[in-house]
Amino acid sequence: MAASPSIFATATEMSAALKAKKVSAVELAQDTIAQIERHDGKVNAICVRDFARGLEAAKAADAALARGETQPLLGIPMTAKESFNIAGLPTTWGFVAQKDFVAKEDALAIMRVKDAGAVVLAKTNVPVGLGDWQSYNDIYGTTNNPFDLGRTPGGSSGGSSAALAAGYGALSLGSDIGGSLRVPGHYCGIYAHKPTFGLAATRGHVPPPFPPLPSGRELSVIGPMARCVADLGVLLDVIAGPDPWQEGVGYKLALPPARHTALKDFRVLMLDVHPLIPSDSSVRGAAETLAANLTKAGVRIVRESPLLPDLAANARLYMRMLVGLLAAGAPPDEYATGVAAAAELDPNDNSLAAERLRGAALSHRDWLMADGGRTRLRAQWRELFRSFDAVICPVMPTPAYPHDHEPDQDKRHIDIDGINYPYVDQLIWPGVATLPGLPATAIPVTMSKEGLPIGLQILGPWLEDRTPLKLAELIEREFGGFVAPKGFS
Repeated sequence: MAASPSIFATATEMSAALKAKKVSAVELAQDTIAQIERHDGKVNAICVRDFARGLEAAKAADAALARGETQPLLGIPMTAKESFNIAGLPTTWGFVAQKDFVAKEDALAIMRVKDAGAVVLAKTNVPVGLGDWQSYNDIYGTTNNPFDLGRTPGGSSGGSSAALAAGYGALSLGSDIGGSLRVPGHYCGIYAHKPTFGLAATRGHVPPPFPPLPSGRELSVIGPMARCVADLGVLLDVIAGPDPWQEGVGYKLALPPARHTALKDFRVLMLDVHPLIPSDSSVRGAAETLAANLTKAGVRIVRESPLLPDLAANARLYMRMLVGLLAAGAPPDEYATGVAAAAELDPNDNSLAAERLRGAALSHRDWLMADGGRTRLRAQWRELFRSFDAVICPVMPTPAYPHDHEPDQDKRHIDIDGINYPYVDQLIWPGVATLPGLPATAIPVTMSKEGLPIGLQILGPWLEDRTPLKLAELIEREFGGFVAPKGFS
């Protein structure tokens, strides 16, 4: 059975069709549900269905449309990452011990998308504790990449990226601390935006059974995922803004406009090489292709600059702070083991593995010292963005790879042009934007010879999210964007 023509429509296109009365919100919801039922047996992106309440929300949207209401997401079918609390539905983060936890109220971002008229139909699968670039757990099983079912769709928002690629709604909500928005975008050929740190309040995006209190969790953000750039901007506008429970914390939505509106006016620093890990030839090729296309379009492309912060130092500091944050909740015995292991390190060992060990043992004093380093790094990025409008670089060193469920991630490897590298070291590319808290938009660029999507990320200045989004939109308009996987339309 062929899918409905609306399945791969964007939210922007759906909104126009709804306003023109060419389709109803109930029809869009029914089409999305049919697509899920038709294909998700093989993809397994959807872990919690909420179809009955979704159809009721669609009916309410149709009534609102009939009254002439114009909320930004009115009647648009969408999903949300399992890690967001939705009242009456389980939130597990993949922890088997929490399989019966049911949220009592919506996360703030869920409240905001519902208030904007969205029809939330389902929750999407995640890795345990959101701690992997593969999305599998013992509660809901393994999510597969719609472009190759034997490969990962990414993580930890991998269920959301697979859902979008397979046509399960026009939008999804995800989160990102180690590339968890951008990596799935890259692996599944969709768009994702990591906002400036603190731009979108995260209340209700919390592991169970902890209460949904306001949180300024370091490094972590929530953000939009979609099949076109314009939709990213619409969803970002809906979820952005401070938490009303945290007076004086967070940023108002009055973001500055994009620096430019034409490709020829952008000044771009293009990177495809990292000093600590190579990029696969297919990823370098995608960067070369985009650089050539942008140059022809009049964009000023520069391949290196003394203004660029030291990427190796950035990666080491990121590893230390990230693991320090994650290890803060470790049981006392695990923490003691980490402290003992860090004490045995050679002071001259600055490998990424050593920095992860040091991170697990960070004291408050050490954290403050590291945070001082991050502050200096932010100043360097601020200086760079006086001369450049955006930095384009890989999201990860390879396209999506085959499923690898080795329990100890330190024993996994990633194949880069026939040579194995430590799996966890891939963190360094997402960390380029995460450590300084910069906005970054993941965009699809091309396909590998194996038919796998290859994306890149566009970094922008602090709180200037509209600049990388605008550049992404212009690239999409000029050179194309999302391409649906075979067999889903």
